[in-house]
Amino acid sequence: MAKQSIFGRISQLARANINALLDQAEDPQKMLDQMVRDYTNNIAEAESAVAQTIGNLRMLQDDYQQDIKASRDWGTKALAASRKADEYRAGGNDPDAQKFDNLAKIALQRQMTSENEARTAEPSIAAQSDVVEKLKTGLNQMKGKLGELSAKRNELIARSKTVEAQTQVHDALKSIDILDPTSEVSRFEEKIRREEAKVRGQAELAASSLDAQFNSLEDLGEQTEIEARLAALKSGNTTAPAAIQAGSQDSKATAGVDETEFENL
Repeated sequence: MAKQSIFGRISQLARANINALLDQAEDPQKMLDQMVRDYTNNIAEAESAVAQTIGNLRMLQDDYQQDIKASRDWGTKALAASRKADEYRAGGNDPDAQKFDNLAKIALQRQMTSENEARTAEPSIAAQSDVVEKLKTGLNQMKGKLGELSAKRNELIARSKTVEAQTQVHDALKSIDILDPTSEVSRFEEKIRREEAKVRGQAELAASSLDAQFNSLEDLGEQTEIEARLAALKSGNTTAPAAIQAGSQDSKATAGVDETEFENL
């Protein structure tokens, strides 16, 4: 039963489709590691079982050869006893002749026993020889699968390390276009633009403050007063207040207009 069990396991492992198993695995690398361990352990167990099976076969073969040799030996002894009996019978010594004939018969009987034992062992030897050959073939296939597993595991680990290295390089260079020598200049320009925008934002924020709003109101009031006085002048009110005249003098001085130009008017 043990031989059939180990033979079945060897056959199953030897027929295993590694690629199909990997396609179904959630973590192929862990599965490969586990399969390598399982194959290694099963190969060691199979080698022990195959060695024991071969040992049993060799014992059967040794017993068979001993039976064959015993059959020949008993045949030789039967022939010698028969000849001896014939010699005694030719000499008129029937008692001794009968004795050696009986010895020849005993030798022939034992020869037949040895032949029967050898004949009985032949099917068992043939069957065990077939099992041993199949076990050897399966064991060699398992070793081949183990080599395939190891190669796939090493390939997977190497590819995984390559991908990891490529990912690290990609992450490091992701913000820099190595094919564009002006990429750093562009980054610096973008930084300046952000700073300029910040300054504009700060200026807009300052303009929206209360002080700025009041200053704008004062400027608006002064402009309104100027417009009102200009309207009074156009309406023919020649008796404008002194303040208007003073404002006009200030305006002329500010604008850089010659005093005589106003007198000509």
